[in-house]
Amino acid sequence: MTATIEDVMIPNPTALPASATINAAARAMRDEAIGAVVVLEDSRLRGILTDRDIVVRVVAGGLPADRTTVGEICSTDLTTVSRTDDLEEAATLMRDRGLRRLPVVDRGTVVGILSLGDVAR
Repeated sequence: MTATIEDVMIPNPTALPASATINAAARAMRDEAIGAVVVLEDSRLRGILTDRDIVVRVVAGGLPADRTTVGEICSTDLTTVSRTDDLEEAATLMRDRGLRRLPVVDRGTVVGILSLGDVAR
């Protein structure tokens, strides 16, 4: 039997509204020991924000973390997968596109996140 994304994904990823501040995102990442949050706008996937995004785009860019929103700096050119997609195909997709995380979407709703670490296990 071929492994699917659902077999290894992290279900119910931490999600924040696009209007949340970078400070709120950083606190969520710290409190939950995670490296990325899903960004939603009107309950739909808008983007993904990683700890690296915060460092490179906010800290190094000199932006105020208490006034910059996650929607302003999150990555919005997203590749998504379905929970029933083949895990090997997702791994190939991640490798070919240089992606470390993929939102898992079901009927427009984010149901999980797949990371490179999940694939490696």
